[in-house]
Amino acid sequence: MVNRIVGWVVLVPLCLGLIVFALANRHFVVVNFNPFAPVETSVAPGYGVPLFVVLYVVLLVGVLLGGTATWFAQGRHRRGEKHWRREAHMLHGELETLRRNHGQAGSGPLAEVDDLLELR
Repeated sequence: MVNRIVGWVVLVPLCLGLIVFALANRHFVVVNFNPFAPVETSVAPGYGVPLFVVLYVVLLVGVLLGGTATWFAQGRHRRGEKHWRREAHMLHGELETLRRNHGQAGSGPLAEVDDLLELR
């Protein structure tokens, strides 16, 4: 429920602001990828695109690069989580095997261990 409220209160005004920004910056700008080319005001080499397109592309590239950097930075944590999940699965299997071997369905110290595991 909180996510919906945050979506309506934050994201909707942000989207409306981006739309207004795009409408206000429709004029064409020259995009040139050669920093050594002389820039002349009358005849500028490059391509003319709306200013908001240039800014949106730069924003999108920044978000993608930031997400990729975060994904690589969290790789160590994902590996650790995978390791502990595998170990928990293995220990759960051992616990079930011990229960079947000893014939204890729901009493004794094994049931207490299971109760502690289910609290997580």
